[in-house]
Amino acid sequence: MQYVLLFTETAEERAKRTDPVAAGPYWGSWSAYMGAIAGAGVMVGGNGLQGPDTATTLRIENGTRHVVDGPFADTKEALGGYVVIEVADLDAALEWAARAPCVGAGAVEVRPVMAPPPAG
Repeated sequence: MQYVLLFTETAEERAKRTDPVAAGPYWGSWSAYMGAIAGAGVMVGGNGLQGPDTATTLRIENGTRHVVDGPFADTKEALGGYVVIEVADLDAALEWAARAPCVGAGAVEVRPVMAPPPAG
């Protein structure tokens, strides 16, 4: 079964991405984690995301398009990336989620991927 792991990080954690001292360990931990998922043969795909300050939110209300800079929700954590894995069950997905570098300073949401609807 496929699951998506949605990685959320605090602003402090995201700041490590560009901090001269913290960037090496930050990216090193993510590289090791993603390498482990790929090496286990369970990775389907995934990407890191740029910060929420680069987001644009679109809503259509009564046929009118509304575009807002930034994320719609004002939260302490923001989506930092995702990976789709294929594993036997939720327990296996949770084991991979528990190893994510962001789990101590953010969270990992685990969701089953919907199967496509039958053709025709």
